[in-house]
Amino acid sequence: MPDVANVADALLCRNLQVRPDKVALISAGERVTYRELADRAGRFANLLKARGLVPGDRLLLALPDGAGFLYAFLGSILAGCTPVLLNPGLPPCDVAFIARDVSAKTVVTEPGCPAATAAPAPLLVSSDGALVEELLRHPARVTPHLPTPDDIAFMQFSSGSTGRPKGIPHRHGDVPFVIATFARQVLALDEHDVVCCAPKLYFVYGLCNSVLFPLDAGATAVLNPGPPTPETMIRLIREHRATIFCGVPFHYSLLLQSLPEGAKLESLRLCVSAGEALPESLLTQWMARQGVDILNCLGSTESLSVYLSNRPGQVIPGSCGRVIPPYEVKVADEAGDPLPSGQAGELLVRGGSILPFYWNQPHKTAQTILPGGWLRTGDVFVERDGVYYHQGRSDDLFKVAGQWVSPARIEDALRGHPAVTECAVVAKPVAEMLRPFAYVVLAQGRTPEGELMAEFRDFLGRRLPPHQIPVWFHFVDELPKTPTGKVQRFKLRELAE
Repeated sequence: MPDVANVADALLCRNLQVRPDKVALISAGERVTYRELADRAGRFANLLKARGLVPGDRLLLALPDGAGFLYAFLGSILAGCTPVLLNPGLPPCDVAFIARDVSAKTVVTEPGCPAATAAPAPLLVSSDGALVEELLRHPARVTPHLPTPDDIAFMQFSSGSTGRPKGIPHRHGDVPFVIATFARQVLALDEHDVVCCAPKLYFVYGLCNSVLFPLDAGATAVLNPGPPTPETMIRLIREHRATIFCGVPFHYSLLLQSLPEGAKLESLRLCVSAGEALPESLLTQWMARQGVDILNCLGSTESLSVYLSNRPGQVIPGSCGRVIPPYEVKVADEAGDPLPSGQAGELLVRGGSILPFYWNQPHKTAQTILPGGWLRTGDVFVERDGVYYHQGRSDDLFKVAGQWVSPARIEDALRGHPAVTECAVVAKPVAEMLRPFAYVVLAQGRTPEGELMAEFRDFLGRRLPPHQIPVWFHFVDELPKTPTGKVQRFKLRELAE
């Protein structure tokens, strides 16, 4: 990707010159070529100008995955405006808070979405077709706004699971950096690839893998406006011969449950897992049945993309792989000083895509971004021979009998039992001391008999030290999750109190 200032212009122009009539995206049966994508993004930029928006203005973008999302996202950046990406189902109180926080001038959303009533001057889009009809009233030719690489291109907000959502800005210069690292060094996409990604576009994981990376490579992205059910994902992969699938561990677990024994997704050449650590047992099951690598990797909204990853053909089970240069990482103590290899500590990262600050939150910025540009990730890791092993989130760890306990290690062991589909471990106070407490989703056909708990304890006793064996197993139909599929452990901790 050429190092030009406006990232939307860079992504569109290269494909317009080289492959204008190739399909850029497929959504709800519609196929949009690169020529059509550039045309409609330019028209959207002129629509915003006609509405009185000027470079530097911020707008909320709350649309389902689809062609309209890309027209609005790329067109806003072409016009020099800053799209703030939101979940279209976000509660009105959160939409109103974010609109005030960023001083949004308008919101692009659908009628009936919370954002239509909770944000100012809504620009309503009833469907991709209706949006195209509106765009045809505006010229396609646009002179892209020319920012500096350090100017903000777009923004995202954290989930707000532990408080108010936090605004995370991404600069124009961040995008070429993440393309040169994870996209090119690890995924190695080309124009023949077809990418199917379960996480939605308003998440950084979905945006990079469904928009930024395929556009750079001239690949085709398959977008899914609805929920990423396993049936839908299987259908899209097979129908469009997807070569890359991206999901969180929960998606791979559901796919394995939904695919008949012996059935394969034969078009896939590579799978990616992020959001949470990929359990070694799940990777083993997937490889045995599908024979396709899942690259367990680590990134965050704050870094825009992935900085630790396994490599194709070099998957190390139970690990997040190695650092992707020129990112730098270190396992550090509370003072930020590096720890010896093999010792657990918080992972710090720095590189050219780390957020410059949290929007309107200087205290959080000072807490998270350390001197020298190091970002505190909140993830606990152990490094051995240049390979990084996730031990859990720092706020998930707890001590039992003076020894640190990682819920992730217990969960990975428990998932190895054939009666377990999913599980999550939290700390429960027993006699004023913390003990492991497990929530378990049973496999189909299994029932929570009393003997099963004894069976679990015996199973784990052969794999874990005594202080890590849960004192109780609570059987549930499902685990609480975020829209990205991450387990909401804070809700389980509340239940455990």
